[in-house]
Amino acid sequence: VQLQASGGGLVQPGGSLRLSCAASGSTFRIRVMGWYRQGSGKQRELVATITSGGNTNYADSVKGRFTISRDNAKNTVYLQMNSLKPEDTAVYYCNARGVNFLDSWGQGTLVTVSR
Repeated sequence: VQLQASGGGLVQPGGSLRLSCAASGSTFRIRVMGWYRQGSGKQRELVATITSGGNTNYADSVKGRFTISRDNAKNTVYLQMNSLKPEDTAVYYCNARGVNFLDSWGQGTLVTVSR
């Protein structure tokens, strides 16, 4: 499974961005898709995940501000990020997990929240 992430950029505090991640290849193996992020000098951390059935999970730091959604027909997962804060600045990575030990990562997209 290959993942192509897009949508990062520079935004002011309080602004919004939407990330997209399109999956290709053996997408029938995917069960969970998600977003992780890694800030400068920090470890990669979970942001949000969504199952093929639509169950979602969020990091406490983004609850109420970020929304993950999934279009199974397009094999695409989205992350709508609102009320962005400087501490949300990071490289955001898309992830897909599923059957036969599937664990694929996208290339990462940089989100910078700054004035």
